[in-house]
Amino acid sequence: MSTENLPVSAPSRPLLPAWLRAMRPKQWVKNILVFAAPLAAGRLFEPAIAVASLWAFAAFALMSASIYLFNDIRDVEADRLHPRKRLRPIAAGELSIPTAYILAAICVAASLAVGFWVSPALGVTLVVYLLLQVGYSLFWKHQPIIDLAMVAAGFLLRAIAGGVASGIALSQWFLLVASFGSLFMVAGKRYSELRDLGSDAGTRASLERYTDTYLRLVWSVSSGVVIMAYSLWAFDAGRPPQLWGVPWTAISIAPFTLAILRYAMKIDQGDAGEPEDIVMSDRMLQVLAVLWVVPVGIAVFG
Repeated sequence: MSTENLPVSAPSRPLLPAWLRAMRPKQWVKNILVFAAPLAAGRLFEPAIAVASLWAFAAFALMSASIYLFNDIRDVEADRLHPRKRLRPIAAGELSIPTAYILAAICVAASLAVGFWVSPALGVTLVVYLLLQVGYSLFWKHQPIIDLAMVAAGFLLRAIAGGVASGIALSQWFLLVASFGSLFMVAGKRYSELRDLGSDAGTRASLERYTDTYLRLVWSVSSGVVIMAYSLWAFDAGRPPQLWGVPWTAISIAPFTLAILRYAMKIDQGDAGEPEDIVMSDRMLQVLAVLWVVPVGIAVFG
């Protein structure tokens, strides 16, 4: 049967304009990490803390948007060879490179203005994030291990930002969970990308020197450290109220561990190339998140 006369469906028109899609608003969900420190301290719903945290979220959304634009400008040729990234506005020719540079500069200026207005420490955190991410895009993304550390640092700085914006001291357990949790997600992302691209992995320079077994080792070790550090915090922070003599923080270990294992399963299946997609679409992970938030909320606000 000839296919010449078969109707061809037109591609759906994107709802968002190219300039906004290039800023990747779907990935701004990562910036929710700025609320982690105020939540862990039990002060998230204090008006001043909540407002500072919201401003920190906005500042990191703007700064991360500028980095996405800069990375897409730098990687435009490589992205055109990628099965999915070729559809990004800059790679697809929907947004010109000069316009993208101007938009990135505006985002940086707005982010730093908000950051230094909220707190000098938050402004400095944003500057460090900017320097690390630009350095990653220009130099370090081609260096094995260092590139993992640089991307993980981006997640860690988001978590730190929530504390410095509100003047909340960060505990050693919080920093351990945030650090190795970030490394767990980044190594899982690289592992999934490597599984997804297969023999075409050479089109992405950051994957050329990795093997799936090495990346599996990294995210496996990281997940173990995260679970251990969180468990130590949960028992160390255990205080009234309790359920049948068991601290609510200790009860939260179970859903937290199951959520890590669920995410690890998605990594192993090669589905964690875009972490925000898992967060927004995986119903089991969302249920576990709710089951974790409830005992933590009772523990820190009860």
